[in-house]
Amino acid sequence: MNGRSDIPLFPVTVVGSLPRSKTMLKALAGRQRDMIGNAEFESIAHDATREALLLQEEAGVDIVTDGEQRRDNFYSFIGGHIEGIRLVTLAEMLDYVENKAAFEKLLNALDVPAFALKNPVVSGKLKRKHPLVLNDYLFLQQYTRKPIKVTLPGPYLLTRSMWVKSLSSEWYPDKESLGDDVVNILREELTALRDAGCSFVQFDEPVLSEVAFAGPHETHTFMCAALSGKNSPDEELDYAVGLINRVVEGMDGKVKTALHVCRGNWSNREDVLLRGAYDSLIPYFSRMNVNQLVLEYATERAGSIEALAHLPPDKEIGLGVVDPRTTEVETVGFVVNKVKSLLKYRRPEQIYLNPDCGFGTFADRPVNTTEIAAQKLRIIHQAAEKLRLLFGDRR
Repeated sequence: MNGRSDIPLFPVTVVGSLPRSKTMLKALAGRQRDMIGNAEFESIAHDATREALLLQEEAGVDIVTDGEQRRDNFYSFIGGHIEGIRLVTLAEMLDYVENKAAFEKLLNALDVPAFALKNPVVSGKLKRKHPLVLNDYLFLQQYTRKPIKVTLPGPYLLTRSMWVKSLSSEWYPDKESLGDDVVNILREELTALRDAGCSFVQFDEPVLSEVAFAGPHETHTFMCAALSGKNSPDEELDYAVGLINRVVEGMDGKVKTALHVCRGNWSNREDVLLRGAYDSLIPYFSRMNVNQLVLEYATERAGSIEALAHLPPDKEIGLGVVDPRTTEVETVGFVVNKVKSLLKYRRPEQIYLNPDCGFGTFADRPVNTTEIAAQKLRIIHQAAEKLRLLFGDRR
């Protein structure tokens, strides 16, 4: 897929997650409580993954994912694959965070279900027990001839969200020491995916927007609320650049890498989600050695596409053209106009089309229904077909 020979112009893909069925949700809950055996869980997960694949294929998605059906959420699922991680509900986090009053106030303000969402916290030395997503990729590969995108939590997100001083400092005295092991684990996974033939891997780093938009001692997302403080935004973002570059070093030309940055995707209430343009992040994006940036632009909270004019000319854009959090389905014209705005700064072959974020980032808290997700993906497909007529299809 690196040469684009097997995908059309303006390829349609997804950011990762799709809503889970009631059966899949029950199985996820049962596994966490040790109430369901591995064979039964895998049977249910296989069916759910095939259903997610069918939804994408019927909607006209060109590059598919597994819908993250086996994950309780987009990053805490790693707790089942890495030694030294403990899953802690946001309610339980109150026992460990240094500023309890501020954390509780934050959860209330952000409309976060404190007992439902779980955060992975380091409580021992990290060691990759078995692959994080490789087996999911190999399973999906059996059922589709379409290119596959694999999604992984990014190294900065994991380093920031998993270090809680009272639980983690015995093994990792600071986030930098933890970051070293996070990089090694993600790099090991990326190498395994590359060797298995995977051609597209996306790293999710939603908290970069929180760092860019907030001051040095503010916390705007619950995923980083465990830390009592952080360095200046510039220092944090420099650190994030270094982490992702260490993960992808030497992979260029062997596997397409992408970085996804949004403004939070746990609620469909616009007033609780972050607001701010990508402008302040562009200098850092420019130094990240990934092939593609997957960015949300269907929401007005993301600011102007003009900010992307200042990126290096070789950077591809995974353009967010529908909002996964709304029930209103965008029009083909809306999507086409978004792409035309970006064509001032990117060539047609540099533009991929996707929703702003996932439809089911957190399993128990999907931001939309399966039906609406399918409708929105079909609109993107129809817009892509129109764009191909306008600008010439390339295969």
